[in-house]
Amino acid sequence: MPDEFHKMLTFPGEASPVQAYLARPDSPEPRPAVIVIHEIYGLDDHIKSVADRFAAAGYVALAPHLYSRPGLAEVLTLSNVEEAMRFNLSLPPEKMADAAFVQQKLAELPAESREIVQRVRPILFGGGLPRASLTQDLVHAADYLSGQSFVNRGKIASLGFCFGGGMSLDFACHARLAASVVFYGQNPDPIAQVENIAGPVLGLYGADDMRINAHLDELVRAMTTYRKDFEMRIYPGAAHAFFNDTRPRVYREAAAKDAWERVLSFFRRTLLAA
Repeated sequence: MPDEFHKMLTFPGEASPVQAYLARPDSPEPRPAVIVIHEIYGLDDHIKSVADRFAAAGYVALAPHLYSRPGLAEVLTLSNVEEAMRFNLSLPPEKMADAAFVQQKLAELPAESREIVQRVRPILFGGGLPRASLTQDLVHAADYLSGQSFVNRGKIASLGFCFGGGMSLDFACHARLAASVVFYGQNPDPIAQVENIAGPVLGLYGADDMRINAHLDELVRAMTTYRKDFEMRIYPGAAHAFFNDTRPRVYREAAAKDAWERVLSFFRRTLLAA
């Protein structure tokens, strides 16, 4: 692949430059763009492959690395986040809020693993992520794309997975996007921010993802109250992260393929229509 069309770059962010992966068609004509927002793991090869798939489908895709700012980059490395996630997934769901139980399990870890988990968990799961500022990084990503000659500036959308799914909705509440897609992401907080969403929204969820789905009724109610263009699909037998084909434990091929076709159809309606 020519480096010009698939490359890492930086754009100005809210607090510092933001690293990002750009994938785009080899075309002189301006194309619609999709800002692809990573899972809790950060900008990894899976997210880059999603951006490449969009480029192959005729879209400019920009995948920001939201953990690339100083203060996060040093702690939220891919290996560190994976270590913390392994620990979290080892906890019974009913015990995750039990501080004494969590401390007991932390004490059982090897010293190096324990130190990593103790650094990462407060950031990712204890309110340490500067979500409002990261949302502004996404607004800056849209501004960056709007200034590129190869982008149709009136046709910029967002799409995110897991952590990035929630960020995609937050982003839509703070920028005039042409469309937004959320894969199993949390609702905006407060939910009334949905009133600010300008473009259509597509939500894709796994039926077994009980943590996220517990609040879907609030999202549907808000979309209805504020009369938004909202589509939703729930996949039976699919859990959180069912789209990620690099994680066999949760990947569901049929659901992922159907979801991808729905995304492409949604973007044909919202980004390619005159």
